[in-house]
Amino acid sequence: RRVHGQEMLGVRTASSKIGRRIYVTGFFKGYGGRLSSTVTVAPPTPPHNPATERKMTALELQHLARKGKKIAMVTAYDYPSARQVESAGFEIVLVGDSVGMVVLGYDTTLPVTMDDMIHHCKAVRRGAPSRFIVGDMPFGSYEDGPKEGLRNALRLVKEAGVDAVKLEGGQSRVEIVKKLVDSGIAVMGHIGLTPQGIGVLGGFRAQG
Repeated sequence: RRVHGQEMLGVRTASSKIGRRIYVTGFFKGYGGRLSSTVTVAPPTPPHNPATERKMTALELQHLARKGKKIAMVTAYDYPSARQVESAGFEIVLVGDSVGMVVLGYDTTLPVTMDDMIHHCKAVRRGAPSRFIVGDMPFGSYEDGPKEGLRNALRLVKEAGVDAVKLEGGQSRVEIVKKLVDSGIAVMGHIGLTPQGIGVLGGFRAQG
């Protein structure tokens, strides 16, 4: 081997008891002897093991928030992506109605149906069984009021296995959110830029 331009004739290594330092002795041509150096090696980070991972819940997320821990959320639409999310250990996975634009080729999120969302949420749940899955309520699935919203939210929970649902809007959605929470369904709010309101907003523009 050559190290720093010098040919190394031999090397002996020995690890310390704590396994963090490696002492290297090399014999080099041109130096008339041997040189010794110490290399500090950081201990390896234990790999994330989904098989032993505890199921992420709303209670666990609240616990992390109270402790000031960072919580990461990422979007996934299919099984392969969800497998990567599971392996990386992200806390929350959002299956957004943006699947319509990212995967299904629509110009907006408006054409996305409940069946579309259930299909993709089921795939993500299979790929990320221990993550907290949030399923988007598509346009037209809750606008008619709490009763319709509950019926469709129950489909996402029962058929797709999501842990929470997400819906767009602020004050106008309070009654729907209360109905869902009172029925045992966790809800994630979505304010600011609301793509389902593109017809009123006139385009994707920054809000607030």
